[in-house]
Amino acid sequence: MKLKILVGTMTSTADYVAQAIQMDCADLVSEIEVLLMDDLDISVFDAANAEDALYLICTSTYGSGDVPDNARALYESLGANPQFLGHVRYGVIALGDRTYMQTFCFGGKKFDERLTDLGAQRIGDVWLHDASSGTMPETEGTEWCRTWLAGALQTLGASSATA
Repeated sequence: MKLKILVGTMTSTADYVAQAIQMDCADLVSEIEVLLMDDLDISVFDAANAEDALYLICTSTYGSGDVPDNARALYESLGANPQFLGHVRYGVIALGDRTYMQTFCFGGKKFDERLTDLGAQRIGDVWLHDASSGTMPETEGTEWCRTWLAGALQTLGASSATA
């Protein structure tokens, strides 16, 4: 099983989180690939790309609850070229700031909603990090991801064993 972390970021924080996960969680999966969302579109989720893969959307929120600029093309392609993504299994790390409560973590929440609408199956809950909490997203994100990955691998192992 490989983990593909798709990163949407404006200030590199989500990229730092993804890199920390890549270093810390390498013992849990055979391969971890970090991909900035720049130039990605819905084809990143094609069945051939998704074979034996688990996706992790790791994105910040920008402006008035928008996805980051580098994630916009991927996000928009999910709506402009909709395809059934029932073969996609994913998780979400959403970065935000609770001082902007009305749009808190909307970047990740928007990706989650769009993927769910296309039939992709989220494993676990969306993990929300609050920048105003004073905690390090890299540390907390890695801790969350280790637990999430263990559960995801168990779930996927159980579902493939019964298939």
